[in-house]
Amino acid sequence: MIYGYIRVSSDRQTVENQRFEINNFCQRQALPVDDWIEETISGTKDYDKRRLGRLLKRVGKDDIIICSELSRLGRNLFMIMEILNICMTKECRVWTIKDNYRLGEDIQSKVLAFAFGLSAEIERNLISQRTREALARKKAEGVVLGRPKGKRNTQLNPKCVRRHKYILASLEDGISIPRIASNIGVARGTLYRYLAYTGIREPVKNTSSRWENGIY
Repeated sequence: MIYGYIRVSSDRQTVENQRFEINNFCQRQALPVDDWIEETISGTKDYDKRRLGRLLKRVGKDDIIICSELSRLGRNLFMIMEILNICMTKECRVWTIKDNYRLGEDIQSKVLAFAFGLSAEIERNLISQRTREALARKKAEGVVLGRPKGKRNTQLNPKCVRRHKYILASLEDGISIPRIASNIGVARGTLYRYLAYTGIREPVKNTSSRWENGIY
């Protein structure tokens, strides 16, 4: 089976440009597209919550997923690598048009996948290291980590805790805090507090006095 995968981030964007690119490519290669997978959703959304996730469950050996570029699969390196790993494990090929990748079972694909995986591991380690350094600096400055005592309860928001790695990766990718909050299903103020309490980010300026009084 050959699948054409199209993803746009908003209703203002059109799927037609990507469809045109994929159709043109397939015509030149004499490849028929057996099924189209289209979705309007942010690439930061977990792939298993998208139509792409359902596609990954059903692909098998010698299937091909064709998309305009790798960024259509996801907006951060961790997610893209996880998706490519699933495809290679299932011996499903991934072809991109703009990037000109032909990821399959040949040795070149395996070397490329290894390089991607190594890059992802390095990035993951750097994020972890920066987080530890930030927490150590806060502790050295005498900041008590965790929620300060005050009017709010003393527990960190459980959704933020569960999505901690995703939050860090999204911040590294330059995604705005309001967008991250929306993606994980919490209010932006909740996420601001979580970032402040864990030492990842300073409290926003207009709440600094409440922070000092232990009620932010």
